[in-house]
Amino acid sequence: MKVAVLSPVAWRTPPRHYGPWEQVASNVAEGMVKKGLDVTLFATLDSVTGGKLEGIIPKGYEEDPEADPKVAECLHISHLMEQAHRFDIIHNHFDFLPLTYTAMTRTPVLTTIHGFSSPRILPVYKKYNRRVHYVSISDADRSPGLDYIATVHHGIDLARFTLREQPDDYLLFFGRFHPEKGAREAIDIARRTGRKLVMAGIIQDREYFAREIEPWIDGTTVAY
Repeated sequence: MKVAVLSPVAWRTPPRHYGPWEQVASNVAEGMVKKGLDVTLFATLDSVTGGKLEGIIPKGYEEDPEADPKVAECLHISHLMEQAHRFDIIHNHFDFLPLTYTAMTRTPVLTTIHGFSSPRILPVYKKYNRRVHYVSISDADRSPGLDYIATVHHGIDLARFTLREQPDDYLLFFGRFHPEKGAREAIDIARRTGRKLVMAGIIQDREYFAREIEPWIDGTTVAY
């Protein structure tokens, strides 16, 4: 089976640091390569894969101050869709924009919806509900207005993590600081259980961080 995996081009795939959608796209692509599938990863040209790499964007636009994000995205998506006939299936990890290209091809398109940035993007998903096959990342993240073929939770590459059978006595929050990610709730849990909390991640919403997170950071009970 020939599979095209469409990754975003904000960051390299897999990302050097931040880049959650790129990381999941990489995990899926490499997993299929290990299973013997013919996988082509469409990503930035500096990306790394055990399969075939296709792309026209040199590096992630978040790492290139000269790049125009929308131009990079349109060129990247069209680069795949104009040769979609080469593949048996396309797995889209690039949000809603690629859906608008799907009428150009008869190749089945599977889209993992990694989250809804805003209710305003739902009309695009609804328009292509009958054409594209949707996968949710959790049952809670599903939109009642869409049809899904499955829920597949985000996985991790266990080879990148070291198992400690005797863990240290602290909790960890690892993710971007944004109201939807539950950083403040993690602080509340740590306080109620009397355990230290170590927090790490990029600050995406600075007002939220200053209001809900920063006042609790003391380096002892909450460390960042």
